[in-house]
Amino acid sequence: MNSRFKEKYEKEIVPLLSKELGIDNKMALPKISKVIVNMGIGDTLKNKELVENSAKDLASITGQKPQMRLAKVSVASFGIRRGMLVGLKVTLRKEKMYAFLDKLFSVTLPRLRDFRGLSVDSFDAHGNYTLGLTENSIFPEIDTAKSQIRGLEVTIVTNTDNKEVSKRLLELMGTPFEKVSAENKGQRTKEKN
Repeated sequence: MNSRFKEKYEKEIVPLLSKELGIDNKMALPKISKVIVNMGIGDTLKNKELVENSAKDLASITGQKPQMRLAKVSVASFGIRRGMLVGLKVTLRKEKMYAFLDKLFSVTLPRLRDFRGLSVDSFDAHGNYTLGLTENSIFPEIDTAKSQIRGLEVTIVTNTDNKEVSKRLLELMGTPFEKVSAENKGQRTKEKN
């Protein structure tokens, strides 16, 4: 089963990027290689039922069973010891990745109240994009009566190290970036310098 996003990438975006970037080799074109979804659950350490419910919620959002993440170092001020369960992580690839992105961009983000678009400043030095969601309840799969509200971090990993090329790829994929006016663009340039 081909997802709508995968078809869009192969039929519309590949020829367009090939022309814009002057790259003939299809394998050398920028693409999304994986999507990583993280959920912190450090506050549920003493309640196994909350951990299980959070894992079920993340599995229903992503369509894949989450991996348990353990603390790598001890942090006394947070009451965390090395080896304690502090988070859940899902790495999505191929069909599940495209299905998740389709749902995120087409259904979930438009449901946010006063949503004006995603910040264009959230790219790292390697061309990957990370966005934070304060509530998992914005996903249609989450029943707010049964679930605890948790934040999520979604990282879209690309195969390019160029921020501008990565941004262009995500724009073409339908990522709802905020519209930056010329006035605000000049303001951002001043702030960065």
